[in-house]
Amino acid sequence: MDPLLLSRLHFAFTIVYHYLFPPLTMGLALLIVILKTLAIVRHDETANQAVRFWSRIFAANFIVGVVTGIPMEFQFGTNWAQFSAFAGNVFAQTLAMEGVFAFFLESAFVGLLLFGERQLGQRVHWFAALMVWLGTWASGFFIIASNAWMQHPVGYIPMPTGGVEISNYWDVLSNGWITPQYFHTMGGAVIIGAFVMAGLGAYYLLLRQHEAYARLFVKLGVVIGLVATILQVFPTGDAEGRQVTALQPTKLAAMEGLFQTEQGASIVILGQPNAETQTIDNAIAIPQVLGILTYRRWNAEVQGLSAFPRNQWPDAIALLFYSYHIMVGLGTFFAVIMAVAAFLLWRRRLFDSGWALWLLLAATPLPFIANIAGWLTAELGRQPWIVFGLLHTADGVSPLLTTGNVLFSLIGFAGMYTVVSILWLVVMAQEIVRGPAPRPQATD
Repeated sequence: MDPLLLSRLHFAFTIVYHYLFPPLTMGLALLIVILKTLAIVRHDETANQAVRFWSRIFAANFIVGVVTGIPMEFQFGTNWAQFSAFAGNVFAQTLAMEGVFAFFLESAFVGLLLFGERQLGQRVHWFAALMVWLGTWASGFFIIASNAWMQHPVGYIPMPTGGVEISNYWDVLSNGWITPQYFHTMGGAVIIGAFVMAGLGAYYLLLRQHEAYARLFVKLGVVIGLVATILQVFPTGDAEGRQVTALQPTKLAAMEGLFQTEQGASIVILGQPNAETQTIDNAIAIPQVLGILTYRRWNAEVQGLSAFPRNQWPDAIALLFYSYHIMVGLGTFFAVIMAVAAFLLWRRRLFDSGWALWLLLAATPLPFIANIAGWLTAELGRQPWIVFGLLHTADGVSPLLTTGNVLFSLIGFAGMYTVVSILWLVVMAQEIVRGPAPRPQATD
């Protein structure tokens, strides 16, 4: 098997597994700040105890995110040495900023959030929660800045010996690609946090356990979830789409399964892309909508893949098409779920509506799938480039790698992550069974 393909599979495996955890912590960090604010403003001990409960959930996921994130960065040296040699002078800067500025900020205040409430008081505890939120979202910013440079490289100059180096730090950190991608990514994180909180609250209500906390979880999760799902469609999703249209037209064409340039192009809702015949089999499409979404004109001409050389096409068109449609389809479904739940909440019927609570509970894992599908869309669509327009993925792999090297480490990672998954499931199960209510104090 080709070491290049195995290295791509290796990185895909580690990043998909890792990406289960940071979005949840980024989403929960915001919700914890809101809960702590409610606790202080309303003098609400239920909300305050909820902060303690969700802080433990946050911490467990934060730890797993760190454990699975560090090996991913080592792969830039082990599996992608040519990429590191070419772009390390730029790419390493934003990754270093993430570690120095953001990771240490959130790490320091996580300890205060978990253990400092009694010693520091409520207002400082609120400040710790705020700093954890800012730290997690700052961490997300620098990671997105790193990825945005790979998607749309700016602020660099070529070196005489090959490769590139930074010419302007601010150009890299103010890359126009960052803003839409960052807010769309953070929106996805908030949706995960909201669905997890609402889903767990629904679970407790169905069991008739911890009902005061469960109502708070469901109410907050639904309200924040509704706002986040709407913003995810517009303006953040719309801005992401228009950015791709302007700067990566081959990605847009492959995402939409558009093989031929069309005037007033249709948007495909369902279908199977066939790269051999350059058609969409069994397509269900809405005429002219793609022109409106991309160029704001019914009869706008949208370039298909045939308008570009074949060697510039993404090399996994079907997987890219399905990833994109899974993300968009689930995102639409989330907005409907939260709108229905919010309506029932407004009518004071949600907490007693069994089918709606079951729906919230069953939908809990779906935002994780949507977020991973979105990340796959971003990365698959950039191919065949590892740095768009500058370095092909095939030229970024480590030259001395063998199939055995990569396969051995891939199997090792799979085994290690299996153990981590079991430990994570045990910890999560214990916290959920224990619940948010304070444990009774032992008496002598």
